Amino acid sequence: MKALHLLPFLAFAAMAQAADPALSFNDPKAQRYDITARASEIDPNAKEHPEIDFVFTKSGKPSDIEHAAVDTRVAPRGKLVIWLMGYPAPLFDRVTSYGLHAIQVHYANGWFGKFGKDSPGTDGQLLGNIRLEAATGEDVSRLVSIPKPDGMMERAYQFVKWLATHHPEGKWDTFLTADGKGLRWDKVIISGASHGSTTAARFAKHQKVDRVVAFCGPRDQYESWQALPSATPANRYFAFSHVLDGGWSGGHYCRSWEMLGLHQFGPIVNIDESKPPYENTRRLITKADVKGDANRAHGSVVPGKSSPTDAEGKFLDEDVWRYVFTAPVEVTGSPAEPDPACLKDLPKEEKKPKKKK
Repeated sequence: MKALHLLPFLAFAAMAQAADPALSFNDPKAQRYDITARASEIDPNAKEHPEIDFVFTKSGKPSDIEHAAVDTRVAPRGKLVIWLMGYPAPLFDRVTSYGLHAIQVHYANGWFGKFGKDSPGTDGQLLGNIRLEAATGEDVSRLVSIPKPDGMMERAYQFVKWLATHHPEGKWDTFLTADGKGLRWDKVIISGASHGSTTAARFAKHQKVDRVVAFCGPRDQYESWQALPSATPANRYFAFSHVLDGGWSGGHYCRSWEMLGLHQFGPIVNIDESKPPYENTRRLITKADVKGDANRAHGSVVPGKSSPTDAEGKFLDEDVWRYVFTAPVEVTGSPAEPDPACLKDLPKEEKKPKKKK
């Protein structure tokens, strides 16, 4: 009986190991590479946007450093992870061990937190439109002005083009179009945590990508863009949250997950009580011990100081991270009914007037 229980896990492990047979490394000094460069030096068209606190230098130190990683000892999958938040070294350690390339880009996302009080706007998409402009550099929001060189798409393209020239061992040219004028978005896994996961999901509605991996998100709880038609099929979205995270306990994530249509591909699965491939679902949660700290819970789903570990100090969520980045997108769980406990129309809190002194 025990052998039978192992079958789903072994099948998942076998599928998750698949590499791109058309791509291989021929690096005589095969190793894991960590590469950094400044966005302002890669592209002279890149500009600062001090009006949204987005600059190249802060407190005398460069703030536009971008990171890339690849391990030429591992058979490549031919997929590029683009990360939309601060550089997560432990996560990049893992995705490169799966055979993925990874970059973290510096793009004009400093608007975050400046317009939240105005959400959802007259069309229900105020924050979503800003996210889309920050990602694409297209003029879709009247509240910000982010030109193409400072959007995520162009910054990612310029970085990969630079890497293809300066680091040929990594075969970064795999992710450039045949004419070299853009990225192969069909080979991109767009990912992030919190603010980054929300922008990743919004971007994938607009641009078809290989996969979306959303940690502790997406949010934008009063908006409607999550229900827009999606260029990226819904089965290609994967999400993971802790139940003590305020975004989950407040109903924000479950709302976005259902609006994205993720319930069509399996139930919400508690990874503490399940094994890979987690019923092939797209919605994963954990109740791991975070000492009752909601802030710690928020960051715990990405490998780092907040992540739960076993008695030997090993991360408990290793299988989850591998699953969300490598599980075959064609294999899905059975449809689940929408959760009646998950509010789709969240009431907006009214601000209490300040007491007079």
